[in-house]
Amino acid sequence: MSSGSLQQPAFIRFLSSMALSSLAYQMLVVAVGWQVYDLTHSAMSLGLIGLMQFTPQFLLTLVVGHVADRYDRRLIVVGTRLLQAILVSILALGSWQGWMSIHGIFACAFLLGATRAFESPAQQALLPSLIDNSNLPRALALNSSLREASVIIGPALGGLLYALHPEMVYWCSAVSFLLASMAMSLVPKPAKVVHREPPTLRSVFAGFSYIRHNPVVLGAISLDLFSVLLGGATALLPIFARDILNTGPWGLGLLRAAPSVGAVVMSLLLARYAIRNNAGKIMFAAVATFGVATIIFGLSESFLLSFTALLVLGASDMVSVIVRSSLIQLETPDEMRGRVSAVNFIFIGASNQLGEFESGVTAAWWGVVPAVVVGGIGTLLIVALWMKYFPALVQRQQLTKAVS
Repeated sequence: MSSGSLQQPAFIRFLSSMALSSLAYQMLVVAVGWQVYDLTHSAMSLGLIGLMQFTPQFLLTLVVGHVADRYDRRLIVVGTRLLQAILVSILALGSWQGWMSIHGIFACAFLLGATRAFESPAQQALLPSLIDNSNLPRALALNSSLREASVIIGPALGGLLYALHPEMVYWCSAVSFLLASMAMSLVPKPAKVVHREPPTLRSVFAGFSYIRHNPVVLGAISLDLFSVLLGGATALLPIFARDILNTGPWGLGLLRAAPSVGAVVMSLLLARYAIRNNAGKIMFAAVATFGVATIIFGLSESFLLSFTALLVLGASDMVSVIVRSSLIQLETPDEMRGRVSAVNFIFIGASNQLGEFESGVTAAWWGVVPAVVVGGIGTLLIVALWMKYFPALVQRQQLTKAVS
């Protein structure tokens, strides 16, 4: 049986580990982005960071889902966060001693992407075993709000520390990953026994099969994929901060934090006022708002307007996150949650890391402002097409309806 309420020690330790890991990663993102741009002054290089992280996630998709469904999910998360602490320590040591090159940064980004490929499906699949299904939507909202709160602190802290001494960001990030690993090790093993299917070809592809035969989940995941793939501009924030908005690492940290401020506000609202009706229409409206906010950000030359646009962007994206996560977690059998979460993670990775690569490429071709504006327009077109081709998602009323 699930553990029960949101006050369970296991759930609190889970949240603590997640928040520390998110804090570490967000500090790391600011440091790596600024350091790479300092070394290369290249939008393409910023995009390559995302590609380096996405590639191992894509290659390992089928493996990591099966691992999450066959082995102790807690231990997978503990091990991956320990490896992340080691990799970031290498970045810190290399930056401190001056031997870390752009190729070394890319190599570490690739290995970090591999660890995250194993970490995320295991973490996503672990949460439902720590909480009752009736509390899961609220738990997901609280999980998201705490994660986004750490994302607010992380970029701002990362920008401040980088302005003082670049290697300080890496050391703080490494310590945070280590503490996250320790916190997860204190989560007791769930009482629920996971049925461990033998690794056949059918079982390996079960996650893809589930999503393909569920048009609501397929529509939600693919809508998020293409909208963020086209509309995401976070990889270009160092260029906007430095060359368009004329600010420094601290300003970059604030811009990085802005979407998370909006996301925290929205997640707290959703935890208090859960989506009970018209879930599909609300999701489409939120993604359309995401596209409009992206266009405004791309055209802005004012730091305040850019910050506000990113606030709205983060708030609207959080609606999509909660809808998609609730549908996947509540409608997927526990014994295959790892595989479905792995497929979901590759969609998220494609929209985020691959989206960063796409942003870098289009910015190198067209310039940063046209790349972001065209991406926002593309997001609005995706909304229109998905409303036509996924009517079941448009008409979806509640998030907790189980698939028979």
